[in-house]
Amino acid sequence: MIRLRWCGIGVALAALACDRAPSPPTFVPVATVQQVMASILEPAADTYWDAVGSVDDSSGTHSHSPGTPEAWDAVRNAAYTMTESGNLLMMAPRARDQGEWMALSRAMIAAGQHAIKAAEARDTVAVFNAGAAVYESCTNCHARYVTAPGAAAAPR
Repeated sequence: MIRLRWCGIGVALAALACDRAPSPPTFVPVATVQQVMASILEPAADTYWDAVGSVDDSSGTHSHSPGTPEAWDAVRNAAYTMTESGNLLMMAPRARDQGEWMALSRAMIAAGQHAIKAAEARDTVAVFNAGAAVYESCTNCHARYVTAPGAAAAPR
């Protein structure tokens, strides 16, 4: 009888503990906006943008695209890095405001998700078009938030 009572109390306490929402994790941002751009986002974007295209010269048009599964994986990984960079930019203290900065960061994430799908499909036209959409999301943000090397991003 006593054993059943203790068991019942234990079950009740366990149920109460499960009902509590866990505390949100404490993030420790290390890089500034400029460091995220220079060391994470720009190298990934360059990898993605350089993956497909064509060059016209005196001997004609020469197209290039990833030629191996590993090269396509690198393009996909760059797309994931670009996409997740939008989340990094929304973290305090990097986020400059809760309005347009967040909307532009979410736009980068959306463009990046298309970039991921294009790379996973190994579709050169889709990668090219997704790269253009990512570029547009970048320039939209840069048009609003001007940054100088070593300075905090400030709204125009």
